[in-house]
Amino acid sequence: MVEQTAQQRVGETVRQRLPVWRTGLAGGLVGILCCVGPTVLALLGVVSAGTAFVWATELYDGYAWWFRLAGLAVLALLVWLSLRRRDQCSVAGLRRWRWRLAGTLAVAVGTYVALYALTTWLGTFA
Repeated sequence: MVEQTAQQRVGETVRQRLPVWRTGLAGGLVGILCCVGPTVLALLGVVSAGTAFVWATELYDGYAWWFRLAGLAVLALLVWLSLRRRDQCSVAGLRRWRWRLAGTLAVAVGTYVALYALTTWLGTFA
């Protein structure tokens, strides 16, 4: 009986954690999708590097803030769903998870910056 309760506690601890990495990566990726989408198409050989560069430039110049807002919306939605699943969707829940939420935001911003740097670097070869 003691083993089962210990295993149940470990399972509950894992379920109680917020998915910081998955949530942050999803938010950051959606935020930079204007540049990553054409880059992936070029790397797969679907479009030429020049076409991908033009698409990425036009999307970034005209719609960058829309993509960033969409990334922020995805991040907020995933955090809300995670907190709601744990019955922590309240001010007290936000206080309890504030460091994990800050980590999620840091992962999202880091993902955005890293992918922006990568796509800018790849754009020099186009």
